[in-house]
Amino acid sequence: MVKKVIMAVTGIIMIGFLLMHMYGNLKMFQGPESFDGYAHWLKGDILYPIVPKGVFIWIFRFGLTASVILHIWAAVSLSRNTLKVRGSGYQKFRPQAQTYSARTMRWGGVIVAGFIIFHLLQFTVKVITPGFDPNAGPFEMFLLTFQQWWMVVLYAVLMVVICMHVRHGFWSAFVTLGANSSPRSGKILNWLGIGVAVALFIGFMLPPVAVLLGWITN
Repeated sequence: MVKKVIMAVTGIIMIGFLLMHMYGNLKMFQGPESFDGYAHWLKGDILYPIVPKGVFIWIFRFGLTASVILHIWAAVSLSRNTLKVRGSGYQKFRPQAQTYSARTMRWGGVIVAGFIIFHLLQFTVKVITPGFDPNAGPFEMFLLTFQQWWMVVLYAVLMVVICMHVRHGFWSAFVTLGANSSPRSGKILNWLGIGVAVALFIGFMLPPVAVLLGWITN
């Protein structure tokens, strides 16, 4: 049960991060000054002068990294326990829909982890720089990256996987934490999960598509 709670809490933290990240990406529509200013605020001025400049972003990165590691650890551990139960000859009956969701969460989680690494190597570490100079600013990096159609397609496919993961994970997390107290609350959680997933997909895809179509320029 403890591992399920860890997985639920860390999952909610990561969904919160995705929503915040989406909000930041939508600032592309406000131009380079707004987008670059937001990026600068995140990396240096957030919570200043409560904490020194540049300190909070490292606290935030550490917390998010810890959440990702704990989430993966709990997922792998629970998956192993499930396999052990199946191997013992005892298998609890599960509806086909739940089995499909569980399988989706497993391979989806692997793809999400891979995407996080790729995303960090591209926009944070700047080892993978398709279409832009490593010294470019945040707005220019985003613009030059998604002027390439294949990057938009790749991004769209990955966002579908992420949003499928979020859709089921949102519901599962709140069920684990006891929010599914009645059939009505279960339906509400299900629709909220769908709503969050759809909002994330639209919110994350709008700026890249707008860049590709030439609606966002320097």
